Amino acid sequence: MDLFDAVTSTSQGLPQAAPNAPLAVRMRPSSLDEVAGQEHLLVAGSPLRRLVGPADETSRRAAPTSVVLWGPPGTGKTTLAYLIAATSGRRFVELSAVTAGVKDVRAVIDDARRRLATGGGETVLFIDEVHRFTKAQQDALLPSVENRWVTLVAATTENPSFSVNSPLLSRSLLLTLRPLGTEDVRTLVRRAVTDERGLGGAVVVEPDAEEHLLRLAGGDARKALTIMEAAAGAALSDGAGVDRGPDGAAVPASPAVVDLATVERAIDVAAVRYDRDGDQHYDVISAFIKSIRGSDVDAALHYLARMIAAGEDPRFIARRIVIAAAEDVGMADPSALQTAVAAAQAVALIGMPEARILLAEAVVHLATAPKSNKAYLGIDAALADVRAGRIGSVPPHLRDAHYAGAPKLGHGQGYRYAHDEPHAVAPQQYLPDELVGTRYYTPTDRGFERSVGERLERIRAILDDR
Repeated sequence: MDLFDAVTSTSQGLPQAAPNAPLAVRMRPSSLDEVAGQEHLLVAGSPLRRLVGPADETSRRAAPTSVVLWGPPGTGKTTLAYLIAATSGRRFVELSAVTAGVKDVRAVIDDARRRLATGGGETVLFIDEVHRFTKAQQDALLPSVENRWVTLVAATTENPSFSVNSPLLSRSLLLTLRPLGTEDVRTLVRRAVTDERGLGGAVVVEPDAEEHLLRLAGGDARKALTIMEAAAGAALSDGAGVDRGPDGAAVPASPAVVDLATVERAIDVAAVRYDRDGDQHYDVISAFIKSIRGSDVDAALHYLARMIAAGEDPRFIARRIVIAAAEDVGMADPSALQTAVAAAQAVALIGMPEARILLAEAVVHLATAPKSNKAYLGIDAALADVRAGRIGSVPPHLRDAHYAGAPKLGHGQGYRYAHDEPHAVAPQQYLPDELVGTRYYTPTDRGFERSVGERLERIRAILDDR
């Protein structure tokens, strides 16, 4: 049980917090009534309610055989796994995907089968960070899930569609945990301050300190309690732990005060919630690109800052900016692509932290530029025709006439050299016969593309007059 070193086990195998365990461990809910948030999973008759209920024959048939809990850090995935074992009377075994291998998984499953055969009861197998399991490790779980040898509860912070094998995911009930609201985390923090499992009233928290702590936590209950524990430790250390009466005798200490300065001293800054290898990586970069496309420069800079603060590779960000310049700004402002490419080259040359300025300038240019995706749509439409077989033959007058024998085949005959024509536009057929009259590019009236459209209208009029 390497996830929490400061635990002991009951006869059922359920970890119980030791007195010196971290505050977040000691305050883990002991019943569903103490679970904050996730009301959508805890309604009467829900699969999770059935799974948490007593392990009698009726509930065993109705409950899901395995569950994948997906949600951000600190939303209660581990807590729910513990409650499934604690309230149902099932034996609890925990594996961490960081350290466990196929041999460990099979050993647990074999033991669970022996217990079932000898009337020893059911086993809940909790696997934390299941997305770190290899395909072979996940495949090793399939027989136990199909035959109900164990009740599998797997937790992940990454989208299971990308990180969990399809066979295992299809045999599991996917439960999505939502980020905790500020009031949910506030409830947990206040309970930890007063509950005997936690700080037992040894400190009082001033309102502005509590608000700052909640902002730092960002909806992560574990982070909130970790910050609270650090701040309480600092406040208790400052208060010397005991008071003295008039005669100098020790008297029970009054609660230490956790003020704003204490919280700020306990932790400098909240870690940005962003996993460069996980689902949030895709969510943040998606929001970043869509904010540029939507011309919200402030939102685009916000998501840029989140990626930079989390240590994202600036070259990756620069590449996405180049793509956005071509895809979303396009011919409405061709200089945007020049800015994006220059920024990408400069980022590779300079590196962080100065590269943040280059990225920001490119983002501001793209987000505030007029937008057009007509060139992007044009090439996709042309590709669709080609892939659908609408190709046709190259008109003879456009074919290569530089090799021996080409003139006898009629190649190049009748070709009109554009530079010899008025306006350098030669009115002749360029598309294959099957595609004459097809229009792939239709400019907008935004930005530079307005003038492109006006010129293109005149060009097409000349081309069509032949």
